[in-house]
Amino acid sequence: YPFPLPSPPYPVLSWGLRPRPSPTNMLRFILSRFLQSLLALFLVITATFFMIRFVPGGPFTQEKAVTPEILRNLEAHYGLNKPLWQQYLDYLGSLSRGDLGPSFKYPNRTVNEIIADKVPVSAELGAIALSLALVLGILLGTFAAVRRNTWIDYVASSFGLAGISIPTFVVGPLLVLLFAIHLGWFNASGWYGPADRVLPALVLGLAYAAPISRLTRGGMLEVLHQDFIRTARAKGASEWRVVTRHALRGGLLPVVSYLGPAVAGILTGSFVIETIFQIPGIGREFVNSAFNRDYTVILGTVLLYAAMIVFFNLLVDIVQVWLNPRLKFE
Repeated sequence: YPFPLPSPPYPVLSWGLRPRPSPTNMLRFILSRFLQSLLALFLVITATFFMIRFVPGGPFTQEKAVTPEILRNLEAHYGLNKPLWQQYLDYLGSLSRGDLGPSFKYPNRTVNEIIADKVPVSAELGAIALSLALVLGILLGTFAAVRRNTWIDYVASSFGLAGISIPTFVVGPLLVLLFAIHLGWFNASGWYGPADRVLPALVLGLAYAAPISRLTRGGMLEVLHQDFIRTARAKGASEWRVVTRHALRGGLLPVVSYLGPAVAGILTGSFVIETIFQIPGIGREFVNSAFNRDYTVILGTVLLYAAMIVFFNLLVDIVQVWLNPRLKFE
């Protein structure tokens, strides 16, 4: 042969040829991550419970002035007259049964009912924004990496830099001013028809598409210089097949790591977006509960956000091991 043959172990020429982790190791890995997730949720709930109790004021201090007798009756009704440690144990007992408790601001509603009513709105907004962010971010990042140092790369890089630098509370009002007030194409606020989904989903999606495009570009540039990519091209594979079949899988590893907290934040809605566009989602409800000092609603929404972040981080860990088996099971 005119070139030296590689000595064992032979290099792997495709991501798909690496051995998959054994089911036993994967199960042990998932169980370990699950137990760590439960511990993280417990610490979040504990810290939140005591932090909101130490904030000056209470859930009934912002109402009209009431007599001390009425205030004592309200505190006795909701168990706020008990010692703090007993309130904490009572809350953990209710939480173990799936009961998040009653709302202090809305006496006839429970936290479970409020979350069940608000989450679908935020989930719908998040699903639209997530789809936009993934499609736009991955496409821009891939084209920028394949056409490096061309006008396509410069446009995609500028978009990523602008999307990261400009906050949503600036982009949102600008789009409202342009498309809702001047052009009159959409409503400035509300959540009634399909047209009301466009502007908030666009603002939220662009905010996450920018970092996704930059991460995709960086990951693709690293993979496109690997030996197995050069081998695939030397064997006559088309550029489309090289990018989609070989490079994209490895190039998306940084994006997968980022999507853990990002997906949780998108699907549960954005505090800023839901406030700007007056969307009745869980993010806006969390802001209102903080102003109202509604202890149980604050704890319920924090638990929801923490559970979403923990779940998607666990899912990201599993997907990363599947995409790159060289990662250790730790």
